[in-house]
Amino acid sequence: MRTTSASLGILIGTWEFEATKDGRAMGRGSTTFEWIEDGAFVLQHAEDLPSPDADPGWIANSPMPVTSIIGFDDTTLEHAMLYADARGVFRIYRMSLSDDSWRLWRAAPGFHQQFIGAIRDDGRTIEGRWESSPDGSAWEPDFDMTYRKTDEIGGSRESVL
Repeated sequence: MRTTSASLGILIGTWEFEATKDGRAMGRGSTTFEWIEDGAFVLQHAEDLPSPDADPGWIANSPMPVTSIIGFDDTTLEHAMLYADARGVFRIYRMSLSDDSWRLWRAAPGFHQQFIGAIRDDGRTIEGRWESSPDGSAWEPDFDMTYRKTDEIGGSRESVL
């Protein structure tokens, strides 16, 4: 097996998530993170969950299902995420992950994005927010996102060796 970043292990498992904006529920879903290719990568797959109180605008513009592959560069010690969704959107995010924070970001001409998340409850809750900016300096909130781990999938916080 290959060695990968030990910090990715904190994501491994099944999570339920809820998106909110200005304190009101927008939508919710479920996502799984699992090791693939003998621990060389992490595969993420996310789906919407039916919600009677979901915002109609959220439903109409939902990217679900979403698939991402997370990898690690053993020379630079950086993470990257390849992202694809049902709308035909394909993106590459830079990523950092530790025991207490998860951050994703991309700098694209005219549309910069970032996710800033705090990992709490011994790795069982992630509370964060997505933001966007036309130039990477003045950030506007898009929505808040809370993840709650519902189970573990063959993983701990240890590296896959």
